[in-house]
Amino acid sequence: MNSGTSETIRVIIIDDHIMFREGLTQVLEREADLKVVGQFASSIEALRSIATAAVDVALLDVNLGAERGLDFLVAAKEKGFEGKVLVVTAGITDQEAVQMVQAGVAGIVHKRNSTEMLCTTIRKIAQGEVDLEKEYRALLFRSVERSRAARPTSLTERDKAVLRYILQGLTNREIVEQMELSEAAIKTSLRQVFGKLNVRTRAQAVKVALEQYYDQL
Repeated sequence: MNSGTSETIRVIIIDDHIMFREGLTQVLEREADLKVVGQFASSIEALRSIATAAVDVALLDVNLGAERGLDFLVAAKEKGFEGKVLVVTAGITDQEAVQMVQAGVAGIVHKRNSTEMLCTTIRKIAQGEVDLEKEYRALLFRSVERSRAARPTSLTERDKAVLRYILQGLTNREIVEQMELSEAAIKTSLRQVFGKLNVRTRAQAVKVALEQYYDQL
């Protein structure tokens, strides 16, 4: 499958199952725009790599044996890692999903899905989208703690609609179709929402929306 772009997306795989890592590496390397630049069994190994090599997307398992995927997320953030993180898991608890979103993951997908779907998701989050599977969006809504902190500003009905679509993982084009507005209008609305939430990315918008505006959505 071809993504329609000549830019190469540099990927690392962090999973403690070597057969999964090697098998997934072979699949991703068949894609012209995806390049696996490292595969690691632990967060410690991965952190050493991202300190010296450029990485666009890190595929991260939740359970890394003695470690948790969250360990990598926290440490990578402290080290200034600018790549996107996509959680690829066989299962995740409600609490872990919330923690992962709060730590800034750009997506959560289940290992039972096709590799074609995974490749599509990698491309989406590399372009700045947020992609949480439906079941994980649902559990986030069920389990997220509702912040009682004072909200910086109120949201308009259009703001709320845009945020709901972001939480569903829709692209700008898909939001245009749902709201029947021009792409320019949607981009303007996104800028306004990001400004009100004081965020710069969709992943940050998801985090703030769940923490502070859940009961409005």
